[in-house]
Amino acid sequence: MKRPGTHVSDESSTFVVWAPLKNHVAIHLLQPFDRIVPMVCDESGCWTATIEGVGHGALYRYLLDGSTERPDPASQCQPEGVHGPSMIVDQRRFNWNDSGLCRRQLTDYIIYELHVGTFTAEGTFAAAIARLPALVDLGITAVEIMPAAQFPGKRNWGYDGVYPFAVQYSYGGAEGLKVFVDECHRNDIAVILDVVYNHLGPEGNYLGDFGPYFTDRYKTPWGDSLNFDGPYSDGVCDFFIANACYWLREYHMDALRLDAVHAICDMGARPFLQRLSETVEREFGAADPPRYLIAESDLNDARVLRDHETGGLGLHAQWNDDFHHSLHTLLTGEQQGYYADFGDINHMFRAFNNAFSYSGDYSRTRKRSHGNNVSRFHTGRFAICSQNHDQIGNRMLGERLIRLSDPDRVRLAAAAVLLSPYIPLLFMGEEHGEDTPFLYFADHSDESLKQAVREGRKVEFAGFREMGDPPDPFDPATFEQSKIDWSKRSEPPGSTMLRYYQELIRLRKDCPAIGPCTRDRLEMRRHQKTWCISIHYLHDVQPAVCIFNFSRDRAEAGWSITGQWRMIFDSRGEEASGLPVLIDRPETVLYLKPWQCAVFVAASTVSVK
Repeated sequence: MKRPGTHVSDESSTFVVWAPLKNHVAIHLLQPFDRIVPMVCDESGCWTATIEGVGHGALYRYLLDGSTERPDPASQCQPEGVHGPSMIVDQRRFNWNDSGLCRRQLTDYIIYELHVGTFTAEGTFAAAIARLPALVDLGITAVEIMPAAQFPGKRNWGYDGVYPFAVQYSYGGAEGLKVFVDECHRNDIAVILDVVYNHLGPEGNYLGDFGPYFTDRYKTPWGDSLNFDGPYSDGVCDFFIANACYWLREYHMDALRLDAVHAICDMGARPFLQRLSETVEREFGAADPPRYLIAESDLNDARVLRDHETGGLGLHAQWNDDFHHSLHTLLTGEQQGYYADFGDINHMFRAFNNAFSYSGDYSRTRKRSHGNNVSRFHTGRFAICSQNHDQIGNRMLGERLIRLSDPDRVRLAAAAVLLSPYIPLLFMGEEHGEDTPFLYFADHSDESLKQAVREGRKVEFAGFREMGDPPDPFDPATFEQSKIDWSKRSEPPGSTMLRYYQELIRLRKDCPAIGPCTRDRLEMRRHQKTWCISIHYLHDVQPAVCIFNFSRDRAEAGWSITGQWRMIFDSRGEEASGLPVLIDRPETVLYLKPWQCAVFVAASTVSVK
């Protein structure tokens, strides 16, 4: 299938739209002049037309079978919102300045997830650029932008997007996003864009008017399932593969985060995700740096990462929710919903050791065995966190971890993530102990849809009635409450927490042993009769040991050593540490305080047993 959307040259614009079941398709040009131009269909169901003298800024709609006008499914700009006309964007007009400036490898990523609308008071890409020096100072090497595809209104998480190729106009549109990416690269920060290929939002979703984009054979929790394996599904696959390549090519994205791939229903022998990864490899495999596809998946399935030759989907990395759930339950004691499967120190140990806590084990909440073994994979193929938009925002009151525990536990959580061998992800504001909530918010114009969403959330949180009703997603105050308060970074306790995160990130970068590695460079230990876990990084030059006490009690942790070991980090700080700075006894027992973490490095080449 031809690339969908508009393609601009010096003298003309070519329009391409897939509508295989339509008898007639035409372009209704609205500006700079009003005219209707018929299109020609090829054997794949693609309609095309080239119009002289039409370029950047022209407004248009498609006229279907002479009666229905709709915006372009591959619109690159919706200046009047999801129901308005599409606008031609000449992607060549932007002058990139990022050539050769950012060559981050996936294993170098320290990810900072942000929502453009709440990251700053203004809620724009331009305002976010002003905060990049703060991220550089923190030590961030990659930012992940929550979905920026055009959604209804001005307030949304982004997962209700309905124009996959158009950048949210209220954020700053195509130009705003390109300037943001360019500035990130000038600051040596890679950019990950969150894209949604499992559903589209309910308002302004006109894809079904053009062709069989959707199927009723599967259901998702968020709307109709996209047709990736039924009749005409080749066109649907091609549309979304073109979208992924569009972000990587036209917007210089370093990676795409693929939302909820477990909700992409595809029983084909060569499924959509495999075709996507094959195309990205073919078109961008020689890029410097490489482009990456990172899956959000709750399947705990090695096939997500396996290469195509061994029957896998060939994606580069995936989120690991098990790590979050294991950590969260130990720190908060919560056991509702899927947290019922976690809460024991052995879950945390398996998450450290195997990536997944469930690798074929029986899950009480699923009432079946769950997952398979991924322990052979390089640790740099898993992204972990202690907080993210889902785990905070899907709570009724949007509480962050700092509201559910205390500073000692928050510091331990940060250490567990940033000193792990996996790819760490922070959620915006976490680094200064941000305590404002991150709530669910939206800005639909359809009153019946708004009421249905409100009622649905009341049902979802019926078990929490003692806390009142969920905040109204459509009240602008709900959105305003979710914005980061940057002033908290300038004085305690925010400034103290910020320095702590900076120290952890600096340690991860400066200590050659700590971070992603092959499995033969790691030894994990669950200390007997305690809730202590230690990570032994077996480095040739300077081995390191990170020890964590995941309990409210003082605990023993020990190992046999040779040579001298020096403590270089303590989550409690030097004054409250209680741990020796130098260890040189063959048999060592450390007494860790509740929720304490410490890091020791070899003062010379040594062995750890």
